[in-house]
Amino acid sequence: MRRTLAAHLLAGSALLVAAPGPARAGAAPYSPHAHAEHAIDVYWGDTHVHSSWSPDAGGSGNRSLTPDEAYRFARGETVTGQAGEPVALRRPLDFLVVADHSEALGLFPLLQERNETLLATPNGARWARLLERGYWGEVGLDFALGLSSGRNLFGTPEAKARIARTMWDRVVANADRHDRPGVFSAFIGYEWTSMPAGANLHRIVIFRDGADRAGQVVPFSSVDSEDPEDLWRYMAGYETATGGDVLAIPHNSNMSAGRMFELNDFQGRPLTRAYARTRRRWEPLVEATQIKGDSEAAPALSPDDEFADFGTWDWGAGMAPDGRHTDAMYPGEYVRPALGNGLVVASEVGANPFELGMIGSTDAHTGLATADDDDFWGKFSSNEPAVGAREGWGWRVELAPHTQHARPKAARSAEPG
Repeated sequence: MRRTLAAHLLAGSALLVAAPGPARAGAAPYSPHAHAEHAIDVYWGDTHVHSSWSPDAGGSGNRSLTPDEAYRFARGETVTGQAGEPVALRRPLDFLVVADHSEALGLFPLLQERNETLLATPNGARWARLLERGYWGEVGLDFALGLSSGRNLFGTPEAKARIARTMWDRVVANADRHDRPGVFSAFIGYEWTSMPAGANLHRIVIFRDGADRAGQVVPFSSVDSEDPEDLWRYMAGYETATGGDVLAIPHNSNMSAGRMFELNDFQGRPLTRAYARTRRRWEPLVEATQIKGDSEAAPALSPDDEFADFGTWDWGAGMAPDGRHTDAMYPGEYVRPALGNGLVVASEVGANPFELGMIGSTDAHTGLATADDDDFWGKFSSNEPAVGAREGWGWRVELAPHTQHARPKAARSAEPG
């Protein structure tokens, strides 16, 4: 009897919905989504790939896969990997962001070209000598260690600005050249690589615009500031000045030493409504999974979730070689507690700073946007499949004799991400 009644009720409801009622002249439909145009197409791509123009990619063996090769590969062409193997995707991607590090962007190409501005700096002259002797890895290590200190490796603000202008002009031109409207989107972007004391606060900055707008600025780097709020101010300034659109996507919160989703701002002050609204405005997404680990959940936070240990990497306090991870860091590192904490913050200040969608990317430093099990080419070019290749994904650094660096305890400690 209950089933029969339920069936009649459902049928009656259907008829009521289907029967046309009297039109309300000039009135908006009761349903807020009636007549709305929703996106119904699904597109696949990668918002986080590094080419040989990133110093850590070049220092770890990627000497030939430039942004051109990265775009060609994503569009379905066969390219030659660093180890000499042909490589292609099973099916082309719809979009790609070549997100090379803004800090020392294009370091190795400029050294190979013997760029006058770069070679006129003390570091540039020393790096050129190291490169001539084959010590690419030590140059890359200089870059990695410089991130934690926030040092300007180019010496003067003027040299930094000239080098940034030279390389950014090439970046935006590359993207425009490979963009195919309606077929393949080559987004202009870069990585802001803030890493105070080894805490990974990295963001991928992506422009919706072409070279005509994105070319009016140069990347804002962690040398300019390690504070995300300064990055957001740069983004707001870009939109105001150009009429363009830009967003930032944090990644590897699992390696942030508890700082990516902490309940204070970068300066240690309590979160405010203005902060929450600003962060939500510029960072609607988070890259929750990639080669350097999964950032959604961890067993310490979700002990009853059998999948919470998938791809976890919390071996240290961020990316500091000697840092020790503590349990107190977990809530500020993973997206699942951040979503809950965001609701709490919203109830207190009136806005949610962690209202986030989740995506996954590769963070491949090979120029090859693939992480498929049957077509995986490593995190670094030194891990590419090849006869006699060693296992593992880190990169090892061969230092020149009498080097000023202490040797890293593990290859992975030299990689900024």
